[in-house]
Amino acid sequence: MNQVEPSSLDEQARQILQKNDKGTYTIPTAGLYPYQWNWDSAFAAWGFSTFDIDRAWVELETLMAGQWPNGMVPHIQFHSPDPGYFPGPDVWGTQGIGPSPSSGISQPPVAAIFARLIYEKNPLAGEPRIRALVPSLLRWHHWFMQWRQDNGVIFVTHPWEAGRDNTHDWDDAMANIDPVGVGDYTRRDTSHVDASMRPTKEDYDRYIWLVQRGRSAGWDEGLMAADRDFAVGDPTMTFILLRAQRDLLWLMTELQMTTGPLPLWIETLEAGAATLCDPKSGYFTALDLVSRKHTGHLTNASFLNWLGGVDSKAMQRALARMIETCRYPVPSYDAQACDFDGMRYWRGPTWAIMNALIGLGLKDMGLEDAAEKVRAGTQQMIMDHGFAEYFHPHTGAPAGGGSFTWTAAVWLAWASPSVKGA
Repeated sequence: MNQVEPSSLDEQARQILQKNDKGTYTIPTAGLYPYQWNWDSAFAAWGFSTFDIDRAWVELETLMAGQWPNGMVPHIQFHSPDPGYFPGPDVWGTQGIGPSPSSGISQPPVAAIFARLIYEKNPLAGEPRIRALVPSLLRWHHWFMQWRQDNGVIFVTHPWEAGRDNTHDWDDAMANIDPVGVGDYTRRDTSHVDASMRPTKEDYDRYIWLVQRGRSAGWDEGLMAADRDFAVGDPTMTFILLRAQRDLLWLMTELQMTTGPLPLWIETLEAGAATLCDPKSGYFTALDLVSRKHTGHLTNASFLNWLGGVDSKAMQRALARMIETCRYPVPSYDAQACDFDGMRYWRGPTWAIMNALIGLGLKDMGLEDAAEKVRAGTQQMIMDHGFAEYFHPHTGAPAGGGSFTWTAAVWLAWASPSVKGA
């Protein structure tokens, strides 16, 4: 345990953002993640807004500048070559589709959520910046409603799209994929991080197989929609987009812009979110759109219901149990499950970013006691164990990448004792 004074951590967090700053975009951490990741970048903007609000807007502007003609904003933008990362732009094969080399899938659309929070810090300075970004945000949200929506549930077509790469929610759907012909490849992630903390070889074969499938279709959404091999309704995507639609509606109303389909989209997503409630447990869980069955797994994404504006007594009880049984909640998988793994990526560890989203939702819905417990636990975790990518929920052992941008950003904008009104 290496606890330091909060004021010192504030400065460390600023230094991490500045160290990972590439001028107009921020990398998550050197080596392991050398490019601009979508939702990482939006969190970075939130962190920058605490000490350099212009740099915060630049981050979001760079992110949205990578938008494809169909409205999709890629989950990775390859701004400069880095042979140490796999799969790089040559594997994705998206050349000529978007404005710059990128992946062919998206990620959770948190950008509008943080755009509103950044705008509210200084509306006068932020108005021209957000006014220019709104059309791109609206087109991105439309892409989700057109290509990733099924009866109001937002689904993912690749585990990386949800940002929760190897969560239990994908296991059954992934098991139905036979990654025949995937060929030989060399992973780079396990050269930076202990393999026991990362997805398995079996997971990765299927990840690459899905990338190859998208590439063979030229990343044409219509072609890929005709016969999907992987489609799972996701609480992460559904609740985050629901919140993002509301925040975009607020911004457009504030700017006296025509809100178009946003009210209808919100109504559609509210209905879809309700179907994610598993009747057996009362928890919000993923929904396999092929079998139409709930996965049944309680994950940290399950607790994003409050971010989406949806309350639940069952989820309140589940959160209380996680807070009571974990020293550093909220784990990415039920810590009392027999297959819980506190050090392997999204199969158990606690993530500061998910805690921040959970905490924001709880507070907005008036559940301030629970919100403060999640915030205090996150604060203590970072004070005790630093700015890792993720942490063991019982011991706090840091795991994944170090000097991590979004953990530093969450500290500056939400978890630090210096944050007023968090």
